[in-house]
Amino acid sequence: MAVSANRLELLQIADAVAREKVIDRSIVLAAMEDAIQKAARSRYGSETEVRAEINPRTGEIRLQRLLQVVEHVENPATDIELIDAKNRNPAAQLGDFIAEPLPPMDFGRIAAQSAKQVIVQKVREAERDRQYDEFKNRIGEIVNGSVKRVEYGNVIVDLGRGEAIVRRDELIPREVFRNGDRIRAYIYDVRREQRGPQIFLSRTHPQFMAKLFAQEVPEIYDNIIEVKSVARDPGSRAKIAVYSRDSSIDPVGACVGMRGSRVQAVVQELQGEKIDIIPWSPEPATFIVNALQPAEVAKVVLDEDAERIEVVVPDDQLSQAIGRRGQNVRLASQLTGWDIDILTEQEESERRQKEFAERTQLFVEALNVDEMVGQLLASEGFASVEEVAFVDPEEIASIEGFDEQTAEEIQARAREHLEEIERKLDEERRALGVEDELKTVPGVTTPMLVALGKGGVRTVEDLADCATDELVGWSERKNGETVRHAGILGADTLSRAEAEELILAARIVAGWIEPEPEAEDVAEGEDEGEDEAAG
Repeated sequence: MAVSANRLELLQIADAVAREKVIDRSIVLAAMEDAIQKAARSRYGSETEVRAEINPRTGEIRLQRLLQVVEHVENPATDIELIDAKNRNPAAQLGDFIAEPLPPMDFGRIAAQSAKQVIVQKVREAERDRQYDEFKNRIGEIVNGSVKRVEYGNVIVDLGRGEAIVRRDELIPREVFRNGDRIRAYIYDVRREQRGPQIFLSRTHPQFMAKLFAQEVPEIYDNIIEVKSVARDPGSRAKIAVYSRDSSIDPVGACVGMRGSRVQAVVQELQGEKIDIIPWSPEPATFIVNALQPAEVAKVVLDEDAERIEVVVPDDQLSQAIGRRGQNVRLASQLTGWDIDILTEQEESERRQKEFAERTQLFVEALNVDEMVGQLLASEGFASVEEVAFVDPEEIASIEGFDEQTAEEIQARAREHLEEIERKLDEERRALGVEDELKTVPGVTTPMLVALGKGGVRTVEDLADCATDELVGWSERKNGETVRHAGILGADTLSRAEAEELILAARIVAGWIEPEPEAEDVAEGEDEGEDEAAG
């Protein structure tokens, strides 16, 4: 800001700075007012409360000194007596401020330099705020820029109205950029920092590929086709799941394009990354089978509570299902959000034989029967002694070679075995210090009492204070892998819904909450109310 600038030049300077920095003109004028105030304080004293105003139309500068209305003046530069204040403004009260005009001042060299620094600082802060406000709303977009410089493998990108960074780990492997190169990347984070807004770009983010497809496939842009999920091994291979809201449009064909033109445009941008386009399905089993393409799947077994699936493939398809260094199954797991275990048909057959032998041995030892009887029970689908003990006797009697008397004897032995286990568990429960009252909570079994005791839950209040995750455990994804944390009881013992019901029942028994009235009780209460109203 020139010392000799007249009013018109002052406004011209404000307009020029506002245009150059793409900020509001009023912000520049406010910065100039702050600069003039600072220069005026250096002349009239730092304790003086000076206000400067610049007329946005004429450029006229008006200086004022604010004086506080007090009973006794201690500092004439900041205070004014009530009597003098009332002479200027009859409505003045103690504690009010009176504005006193100051004569125009000429800036000295030091004052002008100081004012310039204030303006530069304020304009820079306004520019940073403008950049942050502009780019924070663009998270999730693809931007184009030019490489400004490369520092230790990190690429600094000039976006025209801001500067961004692509960190080395956000670049596709073996990708090299030089100064002046054009670059396209995905905005995944914008942070407000001391040195200005930091805009972080990525070329390895899964959504970068999804946005590239949206640019190449009009049906995705028009929301006819939806990208459900993306999994990438940047620079090597990727899988993308797509779904069409219009049954007449093939989502995979639309993404591939005529002679592969659309998918090839994305592959070229991603440095030759191979892309598997997978049709999404609301059925987890179907979706996972699709995700494992090009491998063929013979059978799947789902465990929905643990979000784990067991996939059986032909022996000659195992290597293709797993992929090089486990890439295919890893990407399929990331795409679907399920843990995938892959077995060959031979391995599954061996495992089933092993499970059959284990169940047979269980029945032989628990029921004190010979191996033939144990095999017959196992082959009929009985998996535990509890099933044998409490099933309808006719189901056991209907097994070939059994009669009603044999069924009764087997069930009697099964119950004796369970009673013995119950007795031992109850002794263990007492040894762990688990209170008898905990047995009164609906849904709690003796094996649960032992597990709860080992987990430090020994009273009804302890159980009532538990969270669902504490009982059944929880899962979290780290670096694309699912990590399972076991609970006190475990997900194999009861589901999350059952755990929530158990905790609720404990809180009712503990007296923390009132039980909800039964539907019949509510209906009776309504009937009584109606009878009274009628009477």
